[in-house]
Amino acid sequence: MSKPFTFKQFEVQQDKCAMKIGTDAVLLGAWASIRLNPFSILDIGAGTGIISLMLAQRSSAEVIEAIEIDDNAYEQCVDNFENSEWSDRLFCYHASLQEFAEEIDDTYDLVVCNPPFYSEDYKTSDASRDLARFQDAMPFEHLIPCVSKLLSDIGKFSVIIPFKEENRFIDLALKTGLYINDILRVRGNSTSEIKRSLLEFSFVENNVETKELTIETERHKYTQDYIGLTKDFYQKM
Repeated sequence: MSKPFTFKQFEVQQDKCAMKIGTDAVLLGAWASIRLNPFSILDIGAGTGIISLMLAQRSSAEVIEAIEIDDNAYEQCVDNFENSEWSDRLFCYHASLQEFAEEIDDTYDLVVCNPPFYSEDYKTSDASRDLARFQDAMPFEHLIPCVSKLLSDIGKFSVIIPFKEENRFIDLALKTGLYINDILRVRGNSTSEIKRSLLEFSFVENNVETKELTIETERHKYTQDYIGLTKDFYQKM
């Protein structure tokens, strides 16, 4: 059984979730911009609910909603929301993104997503883990049009994807009227390749700001940039 993951202001149970808490979710939860003081936030494919919980801690948003298709992950997300100090602001829907986008008329000032990455051809024997891991559960071609429908006119969309998918994702977004505004490229250490891209989009064309973040100087020795980004959450930062 997986132990709960304890952050400074909340705890996340993850024993029912196929995909456990990882650095990607923490990066997105810490990086997604709240400088426009969003009233409403949507977390697509919430898993444990960690990103929603981080945004509840960081922001004063009155509405923070999440969607999760997997039965067990949905139950876990609901429990994690209810056990937090922000339970009155957090709500999870048990639905697919496409169902949700078709049925909901509301729009959101911030949409976040840590989508499944793995587009490899093989599957494992664990259906829940496959659903969480494999991109065919939420291909970019489905994700982006749904986001453009659910995002408010002034809204921001923040996502974390593999660096190798960055150009394709930006091109797909542009076709739905979403412009890239900010890019943060992430590498594990100073000698490793860039692995992840954090991207922020909006319906407004801006000068694109591109930055890089290195997580570690050596094993378990974190850079000041990474500490600065995550210190409000990790207990030992």
